[in-house]
Amino acid sequence: MKTKNPLRKWSHFSLNFSKKIVGCFVQDFTATQASKILLIERNTINNRYNYIREAIYWHQMLEKNEVFEWTVEADESYFWPKRIRGKRWRWAWWKIKVFGLLKREWKVYTEIIDNVSAKTLIPIIRWKVDEKSIMNTDWWHSYDWLVDVWYEKHYRVHHWANEFARWKKHINWIESFRSYTKRRLNKFNWVTAEKFPLHLKESEFRFNCWREKKDMYTSLIIILKKFAKLL
Repeated sequence: MKTKNPLRKWSHFSLNFSKKIVGCFVQDFTATQASKILLIERNTINNRYNYIREAIYWHQMLEKNEVFEWTVEADESYFWPKRIRGKRWRWAWWKIKVFGLLKREWKVYTEIIDNVSAKTLIPIIRWKVDEKSIMNTDWWHSYDWLVDVWYEKHYRVHHWANEFARWKKHINWIESFRSYTKRRLNKFNWVTAEKFPLHLKESEFRFNCWREKKDMYTSLIIILKKFAKLL
């Protein structure tokens, strides 16, 4: 029985060669680096990489209904597809706003949002985080309402006063995810706003595999097999 290619059902590549492309993706090689290793065109690698990112995005979105519990960190971040000279303020209109929640010692969840007001952030927290969880945030005013919506344990760190941690009261892990994602985007000289959601969910997937100590290659092959059945 002929084995179906999980990378793309209409691909003219063999299964083994397709797995080599997946292997380059797992190693986080750029399309240019992978094309030199596999001796094929960069645009071809880009097409396969985009397909893999679409599969990851689909997989991560299916898991978005998972409820976080125990100790959870929350933070808002600002990303931009490219640098604009003279634009530095975090609330600049052209930046992409991302809200992140991290279940300590486990995984992270991200969502692109229109603004960082309480009306936007609180419903996401209520939907994603169990009420008995311990919330950790900074002093952004949108989090003032967390105690009023049943989260009795809410710890905050005052970054403006150079306070970054008080024992286990911190948001260092969600900030480490933000730094990790920005470093990855820098490697590509940033990406277009249209492709940003795919790269965001890819970073989320990679970070979660590392935190959960999962084999990324095996997890990715399973995701691609499921995604291929939908096409």
